[in-house]
Amino acid sequence: MECCNFAVGVKRGVRFLVVLAVGVGLGAVAAVSYAALADKSDKADKGDKKVDTRVFELRTYTAAPGKLAALEARFRDHTNKLFEKHGMTVVGFWKPLEQKEGEEKLIYILAFPSKEAADKSWKEFQDDPDWQKVRDESEKDGKLLAKRPESVFLGPTDYSPIK
Repeated sequence: MECCNFAVGVKRGVRFLVVLAVGVGLGAVAAVSYAALADKSDKADKGDKKVDTRVFELRTYTAAPGKLAALEARFRDHTNKLFEKHGMTVVGFWKPLEQKEGEEKLIYILAFPSKEAADKSWKEFQDDPDWQKVRDESEKDGKLLAKRPESVFLGPTDYSPIK
């Protein structure tokens, strides 16, 4: 072989060695080899494992008849900014594909550093005069929700791609 290039790196807590060998006179790659050097990264070896406490909240809103558009406008124009103000991370919003449910339900997921942070953020959000004003103004022609929102707090599994 004319030359060899190599690099050492860490991926998913495993140190590895990458060897790139170039064949004589061919100018092409002859071999690529990954050799595991250890089961864990140096950080994990030192007991420095990060404990992930992030939680997600799945919320389902059922709009009062004819009020879904107003509910969506409230989120789009005001609520999302207030969520950010109070440390809530919006993961996404969805509507069911089935027509009847899609006309009355709005589903979203928020992320928080911990359950305690979620409780604190929700209390501060509910007590925020800006939120109270937005809520009252958006409901001047009637309540936007047919019932209380459904809420489920979730913790990621060890194999979840989002944590």
